[in-house]
Amino acid sequence: MTLKRISRLYIILGKNFNTWLSPIFPAIFIFFLRLFVGIGRFLDQVFYRSLKAPLTDPIIIVGNPRSGTTFLHRFLIKQSIGNGSQLWQMIYPSILIQKLVKPLLPILEKISPARHHSTKAHKTSLSSVETDDVSLLFRYLDGFFFYGFFLTFDEENLFHWVDPKLRDTSVRDFTWFESMWKRNLISNQGDRYIGKLFSLSSNLPLFQKKFPDAKILYMVRDPLSVIPSGLSLVTGVLHKRFNFWSLNDEVKNRFIKRLYRALVELLIRFHEDWENGKINKKKVFIVHFDSMMSEFDILMDSILDFLNVNKDDGLIKEIKLTSEKQRQYKSGHKYDLEKFGLTEDEIRTDCKKIYDTFLT
Repeated sequence: MTLKRISRLYIILGKNFNTWLSPIFPAIFIFFLRLFVGIGRFLDQVFYRSLKAPLTDPIIIVGNPRSGTTFLHRFLIKQSIGNGSQLWQMIYPSILIQKLVKPLLPILEKISPARHHSTKAHKTSLSSVETDDVSLLFRYLDGFFFYGFFLTFDEENLFHWVDPKLRDTSVRDFTWFESMWKRNLISNQGDRYIGKLFSLSSNLPLFQKKFPDAKILYMVRDPLSVIPSGLSLVTGVLHKRFNFWSLNDEVKNRFIKRLYRALVELLIRFHEDWENGKINKKKVFIVHFDSMMSEFDILMDSILDFLNVNKDDGLIKEIKLTSEKQRQYKSGHKYDLEKFGLTEDEIRTDCKKIYDTFLT
């Protein structure tokens, strides 16, 4: 299956971006990188016996891209409530290799894939704390990142390749996350992991079975804001790297339509599991984006109680300062739905269940 994904990616890049030669060199590099990392991970097991201990009480932030997940994720980590994974740690998920690579980060930053990320969304670099979903792209060339950035270009609709209802890779994925999280906790000298997984919107019940003590913070934002913002984020990266908006209309429209459906589907899947009682709601806290912007201090009191975190004077002060900044913040983002071939009525209709349940 991995070879199938590799070959399909090569054809997609060649047909859509006329890059038949350049992908070969990164592919060779990635092959040797994985071999190198594999050796490092094997040696980790020898030198770090604590890897055999179970992962306890993780905090996982879930929600569509551009729903406020990154802000909350980085705030909690900055306040030492837990530790997350920096981008470079997901590329080199071995404790021993991370010790070797860390001094080289300033050099590696120049060839980092993060340089294609639009800073209009949020600052991204190798040393930035990022979503754990991207680690599946690095490890298996799979998952929603792979679909959102690449498979959506294919002439065939390949959503079934990443749909957990049709192809369940949860055992593989959750085992990988746990392995990576425990290593990065050791590297970062932490004891509680804080992750961010937007893909869990479609598969939270199985995740809760694997990690029954996990606390989930689920982010809710008006689809009229979060969906065009998510589309803008992905197309911005693709335009910076592949000049997306210069592609022919058929390719662009096909890509946007599929990505739109995938973003809506993530919202709907969570809603279905929530309404059907498949999610353990006692372990889930619903975080509204608007509350995070207008009453951050009040919201954080509730979140910290949910996470069983005691507030010291330093944390109380930081929450108050951040709350003032949030209330004064004015977003400079304005999204033209017509640019993406969408209308307000279409989004409201497709996401009616989300409005009725979470945004009334």
